[in-house]
Amino acid sequence: MTEPLSPTTLSVNALAAPLVERLVADAERLRLQVSTDATGVRIVDAGLAVKGSVEAGLAVGEICMGGLGHVALRHRPSFAWPTWLEVRSSQPVLACLGSQYAGWSLSATKEETGGKKFFSLGSGPGRALAGKETLFEELGYRDRAASGCLVLEVDRLPPPVVIQKVLRDTGLAPEALTFIVTPTTSLAGTTQVVARVLEVALHKAHTIGFNLPDILDGSASAPLPAPHADGLVAMGRTNDAILYGGQVQLSVTGSVEEAERLARQLPSTNSKDHGRSFADIFQQYEYDFYKIDAALFAPAEVWVSHLQSGRTWHAGALSLDLLQQLWLEQAA
Repeated sequence: MTEPLSPTTLSVNALAAPLVERLVADAERLRLQVSTDATGVRIVDAGLAVKGSVEAGLAVGEICMGGLGHVALRHRPSFAWPTWLEVRSSQPVLACLGSQYAGWSLSATKEETGGKKFFSLGSGPGRALAGKETLFEELGYRDRAASGCLVLEVDRLPPPVVIQKVLRDTGLAPEALTFIVTPTTSLAGTTQVVARVLEVALHKAHTIGFNLPDILDGSASAPLPAPHADGLVAMGRTNDAILYGGQVQLSVTGSVEEAERLARQLPSTNSKDHGRSFADIFQQYEYDFYKIDAALFAPAEVWVSHLQSGRTWHAGALSLDLLQQLWLEQAA
């Protein structure tokens, strides 16, 4: 079991708050729609009734990281795909697992919604106000802030019963809570999911039992696919971008042996399911994430640098040919 993080006064919600306000102020330019519900909770639509944008997705990626990470777009046409996301953080554990990770299960029955059942995994800094996941006990982190933000990857707005649950669990007044809704079928949704490439590496490190406080710095990149109107295809593309195109470098302390083990076990190439599109794999396992080999959920290629010894280990490999087959149409 990982050791808890060192005590910190960093507030992921307070750090994200100015980024949220900037997003709202730029709503028209970024093709977003901002509204408030009957209670005063603010909802930012980044791809449902509006088109959204890649730039909005970059901003949402940084909001998700609790103001402790940077997400940028780079043009790399000589690297098999033209557009790549680059992510970095000097507080990767707190940014990725304490904020960005989609770990808060939010659901409502048909009876509660008055129609269609609702399910989402909430991500972003608001998670740390509620602290409903056992992960926060392991991290030894709980946030306190005057406002909060939660990001939902869904195809409709959250129903009132879910909004009320989030208000209760975060302890926020309605006017202090912001939801950002980013369907994966949208430009912003695709972008903010691929911006989780570093977070996927941190989650895998946690899964294999690496001591999280020993991860001091992280940077990552992944290709940014075009979104797709079909939700399953869109989800498959964002996963494939990380599983087959994600590159991560972590700077760590601790023992040399553990650093080498992290490098060896981290890449998605360790999985028996590696080598096919995620959409196909998901269908094979009857749309049940928990049936998929957990080793698959990782970046394709990693470097782990051990700070005390100055040694770096490399493992895994990109599968850009596969991504081109999945994403690219040749013009006639």
